[in-house]
Amino acid sequence: MKFLDEAKIFIKSGDGGNGCVSFRREKFIEYGGPNGGDGGSGGNIWVESAENLNTLIDYRYQQHFRSPKGGNGSGRNRTGADSPDIIMKVPVGTQIFEEDKETLIVDMDKPEMRFRLLRGGDGGHGNSHFKTSVNQTPRRADPGWPGEEKWIWLHLKLIADVGLVGLPNAGKSTFLSVVSRAHPKIADYPFTTLNPQLGVVYAFEKEFVIADLPGLIENAHLGHGLGHRFLGHVERCGALLHLIDATQNDVVVAYQTIRRELEMYLEDLVGKPEILALNKIDALFPEEVEEKRQALEKVAGKKVHVISGVSRVGVPDVVATLMRTVKPEAEEN
Repeated sequence: MKFLDEAKIFIKSGDGGNGCVSFRREKFIEYGGPNGGDGGSGGNIWVESAENLNTLIDYRYQQHFRSPKGGNGSGRNRTGADSPDIIMKVPVGTQIFEEDKETLIVDMDKPEMRFRLLRGGDGGHGNSHFKTSVNQTPRRADPGWPGEEKWIWLHLKLIADVGLVGLPNAGKSTFLSVVSRAHPKIADYPFTTLNPQLGVVYAFEKEFVIADLPGLIENAHLGHGLGHRFLGHVERCGALLHLIDATQNDVVVAYQTIRRELEMYLEDLVGKPEILALNKIDALFPEEVEEKRQALEKVAGKKVHVISGVSRVGVPDVVATLMRTVKPEAEEN
């Protein structure tokens, strides 16, 4: 299924039904009178978050959502039928903006959350509503109130426990395929991952969700490369797993490049818990790995794991560290 994290759609709530002008004409009833019913209400437009969705692809093929008009009133004081509501299902983590893409309407950050985007129009009154002591035969009936309409933007920010970040070809997709049942595309060229990939990792009888984001490059926050489009997904992650390709000449520069891009995009990102791992160590001699690990620890000021996604060396230790970070109650049980 194609990944889509942004969509522009048009929504319109239903118009109210018209009131009715009608008079009672019944055999053996001495006095007649108005009996026109009210119109039905127009349908509302609702948005609801669903846990079984992780993309906005449905809104690529349908961009217009209109609720029908409420039914018109009729004689014998019969009220028109209310128009059914429209409920739009979106993934958890979807933000809804006004057409200017800046004014936030609602952040659907919890499962089964429901929010009314537009209210349907009220139905018009029939002529029986206007009967008074001085006006026994009113011939007035109101039309239904119009519904509301507007364009809105849907913007998805994936909610994952762990975000995989790093330069292109850092081995993120390989790591995801090893620790979960996800099957991302893996190849030996940059930007193999074009869209975020999600995987569920099981450990210690618990599970957490990990998101593989397209590789970042220098000046990604300015729109360079592919990763800048998906930096927003990192905001929702509880922790970051920063993978660095050990075969690079300068692993320190690789680390600093990603950290700088995260900070330039949103300063709060660098404050998230970060697990640092030197990947592809099976391609180097042990002394080279140790030299690069020490250099990286000196700059980062934290422990650097040494792993290989292909041979799975050190991977269980990283998974355990991630679990302790995002699900601290897992090992307590």
